[in-house]
Amino acid sequence: MQPTTDEIVAVSMVIGLIIIAGSKRILDRSGLIAATVVGLSVSLLGHWTWLVILVVFLSLGSVATAWRYEEKQQLRLAEANEGARGWRNVVANGGVASLVAVTSYYMNNPEWAYFAAVSSISVAAADTLASEIGSLDPRTRSIINLEAVPAGTNGGMSVTGSFAALGGGLFIAIISTTFSSISAGNIPLAFLFTSVTIIGWLGCQVDSILGAVLENRGYIGKHTVNFLATLSGALMAYMAYSRFL
Repeated sequence: MQPTTDEIVAVSMVIGLIIIAGSKRILDRSGLIAATVVGLSVSLLGHWTWLVILVVFLSLGSVATAWRYEEKQQLRLAEANEGARGWRNVVANGGVASLVAVTSYYMNNPEWAYFAAVSSISVAAADTLASEIGSLDPRTRSIINLEAVPAGTNGGMSVTGSFAALGGGLFIAIISTTFSSISAGNIPLAFLFTSVTIIGWLGCQVDSILGAVLENRGYIGKHTVNFLATLSGALMAYMAYSRFL
């Protein structure tokens, strides 16, 4: 059976992603393997536009990680390996989009799938920007009791981080709306744009709550928190679609 144009585009994009991510040291070896699996599942079982949005997130996260990296490193807030991310990062941030892709494939590509996938990515982007940019803001308070906590504390929130989270969700919303005509069916653009932005920000707050309540007590780790937060984004999108569309 001859591959379709979409399949050729999808595989070509995955190959290009791996080459660039490897050469730029955005991902380490385990991250490259995980990115291959996630990229192929998202683009072939979902759509190549989903992969575009994941790549945008990866690029945005890489820029945010590099921002004032030496300063974050001195405060022990920086990503290890000079910001190169491993398989846990990839699964934590892109695993939910892969699960949505698998589900959509077996459900014959329901319209809500694109909405759920990009919403999970919006949460990942919002949380990444909040962590990388907000971690240097000394005006950090616990999301649970609003008490002052050191910058970079799990469950901490700051003015800078909150605006960064909103910016991350907004950025993914713009890209998602741009590509929505290809794979999002008839979801109104205003609804998609607004929802993806809000869900991204809300999902970041879910991440903070999980970090404060569960991660700080040693019940789960950072990557599990990230995965659950992105899952909450996909679930919020599904509920919004079911309720309002």
